[in-house]
Amino acid sequence: MVGTQRFRDRTDAGERLAAELRERDIDADIALAIPRGGLPLGRAVADELEIPLDIVVAKKIGAPGNPEYAIGAVASDGSTWRNEDAIGQTDSDEQYFQRRREEEAENARQKADRYRGDREPPGLAGKTVVVVDDGVATGSTARACLQTLNETDAEQIVLAVPVGPPETIAALEDEADAVVCLETPSRFMGVGQFYERFGQVSDEEAMAYLDR
Repeated sequence: MVGTQRFRDRTDAGERLAAELRERDIDADIALAIPRGGLPLGRAVADELEIPLDIVVAKKIGAPGNPEYAIGAVASDGSTWRNEDAIGQTDSDEQYFQRRREEEAENARQKADRYRGDREPPGLAGKTVVVVDDGVATGSTARACLQTLNETDAEQIVLAVPVGPPETIAALEDEADAVVCLETPSRFMGVGQFYERFGQVSDEEAMAYLDR
């Protein structure tokens, strides 16, 4: 990782993202974090830029027998991204994909409701929205989140992540008005390798960032 910075933790990464957003003169109105790992960064971005924090939720659609291998993703409103190459390389068929899509869409809806509680989803009309996560690998959940936001009346949608492989970041630039990524290392094994501390974030911990 010569020449690639590591982040102390998610909060440090969020603070660096906020500084980069300022450097690029992106005048954000609201930060939307992707739970769970995106919320510590989203909180740091929102605090540094003095903007509200909310969430945008999507769930990965895993391959048969290998749930960690994304063949797609679906957001809480049903917006779906399909990884056609991955679908063709697995035992997935359309029936399997649609069944898993429906299941994960419901899981995403339930997660969004649980995280928001009594709060209404934020209005995004005319706003510059910054979508924050702790990093991307395939970018599956980020793509589904961006697709659902592209259906809103937001003025500008910006994806902000600390790290991701070059090919994923390039592909995500087609889904957002702008992508802010601090590191795009060519040797990428996983998001966690670029953090000194990258422990799991529980639902309880993640939700607490929304209450601050």
